[in-house]
Amino acid sequence: MGPGHDGNVIAELTKDHREVDALFTRIEAQPVGDKRRRELADELTVELVRHSVAEEQYLYPAVREHVADADSLADKEIEDHSQVERLLKDLEGREADDARFDALVAEVKAAVTAHVRDEEDRLFPLLAASCSPQTLEDLGEQVRKAKKTAPTRPHPSAPDTPPANKILAPGAGLVDRLRDHLTGRAAH
Repeated sequence: MGPGHDGNVIAELTKDHREVDALFTRIEAQPVGDKRRRELADELTVELVRHSVAEEQYLYPAVREHVADADSLADKEIEDHSQVERLLKDLEGREADDARFDALVAEVKAAVTAHVRDEEDRLFPLLAASCSPQTLEDLGEQVRKAKKTAPTRPHPSAPDTPPANKILAPGAGLVDRLRDHLTGRAAH
């Protein structure tokens, strides 16, 4: 566990990916229609938007800068994010017993899983091959800082605490408000 453990950007983002996988598993473990599914979906939304913004601020510009001919790859990853956000926006206005809720969660999961596989199998190895260890460490630090500016998730020992709606009023607009909060767009 020497210095810089989990420090580099690939380790940091991979850890995020596993946390998101675990959230999907937790949603699926709740009874169909259970309000916990709605709360976990909000938590998932916070995680995904926070992760996406951090990648868009730091990862993809680094890919464009360091990896040869990678513009189309970065563009595709950003398009993936847009697709996931559209699904999250559709999901956020629905209660857990809504007829479309579980189908939307499944669509989000499919899109996120494909995106994650693409990043981990293609993008991360290209970045690792193109950047110095120090550059990867620095990017990891930037990504961690970017994520810290977002609303935090509740402590695991408080599972009944609704995560997002403590900070952001519940209901429609969570995705946009969260993104505005993270990118500072709301200030304009």
